[in-house]
Amino acid sequence: MFKGLCRLTGVVVLLCSTFSSSLWAQDSAQVFTGTLGKTPIVLEMYPDTGTGRYFYQKYRKDLVLNGKKEGAALVLKEGEEPDGDDQPHPTIRLQPKPVGWAGEWISPEGKVLKIELAPAKLPPLPANTLPYLARLHNQEPYEFLRLQGLNLKQGKTETFSGYSLQWWSEPQTKLAIFEVVSGYTPEARDRINQRLMERLWREVVGYYGCLAGGSNTSLIQTVKPLMITPSVISVNVETEGRCGGQHPDYSESPINLDAKTGKSLTLEDALWVGQGKPLHYEELNDDQTQEAHAAYSEYRTNELGPWLVEQLHKLHPDQIPGSDENCAYGEVIRWQLPTWYFTEKGIRLEPYFSHAEAPCGHVEWSVLPYSLVKQHPGGVALQLP
Repeated sequence: MFKGLCRLTGVVVLLCSTFSSSLWAQDSAQVFTGTLGKTPIVLEMYPDTGTGRYFYQKYRKDLVLNGKKEGAALVLKEGEEPDGDDQPHPTIRLQPKPVGWAGEWISPEGKVLKIELAPAKLPPLPANTLPYLARLHNQEPYEFLRLQGLNLKQGKTETFSGYSLQWWSEPQTKLAIFEVVSGYTPEARDRINQRLMERLWREVVGYYGCLAGGSNTSLIQTVKPLMITPSVISVNVETEGRCGGQHPDYSESPINLDAKTGKSLTLEDALWVGQGKPLHYEELNDDQTQEAHAAYSEYRTNELGPWLVEQLHKLHPDQIPGSDENCAYGEVIRWQLPTWYFTEKGIRLEPYFSHAEAPCGHVEWSVLPYSLVKQHPGGVALQLP
């Protein structure tokens, strides 16, 4: 029996589940649960193309499937097969049943295990389910099922800028984040903590996505509170991972929140140098229109980027002499999509560089002082230092 997730005071509550299989179809992807031998698995496949993936519920790590149809049957090879890979792979042979599939898993050595698969069943969600988990439930049931049975472990408590923080971690992935447990009204804390816990579950899903990159994969993450005030919250999320490429990747993906509403803040909410009403465009929000994206891109390219280069040149003329030095901090393209967060001195900006130029990306000097930021207020009324 599979179990769903909802959040209650920072812990994961488990419940039993049933629901109509007609809701899990997405772009012809089909999701099944069942057993391989005696071991529970979750499998997602595209029968028309013979591609898919599955994971053992105990381990949650994807195994890729590639194959073809042979009449009504599916013959699938398990595992990645890069160029030059002459290693044998297990084979899965499936025959359709009136409801689901049945067949065999055959190892390269000839070991045979039976497979039984039925359409995945998920529960109707409780009212207090995190919106991110609700989206997985409705749109990505495979990922939703991957999270079933995971529990958060309570960690240390600490005080930061007068606010009490309670840390939580997911033991299998070792990913962690905190909740704010004092310093705001209960209603404000609930809104803030919902955003923080949603981010933790996003990172857990991302962790398993990284592991799908192959055998030599890893992901380590560090979360640091940067600024917590009555008006804003900034948290830095630093991730170092090796997710199938030749070199490890390092990234910063801060959380910036309006402390009063708990809503995510974009740079345009805090700083606006354009004409008319400030834009609010969230890059990870799939519900936004193409028109909104076009307006955002035009503003970032033609107004914000050049303005930042000009201001940073005035503030740090030795750092931005032009575009002919090694890191080319004077190029507008470096500042069109900066990573940003609040600090005590101002808004800190990290320039954009490609993976090959990653050492140029981390700089200490690129801070816009609040005296300048306040001359160009964004779309949200914020009480900045």
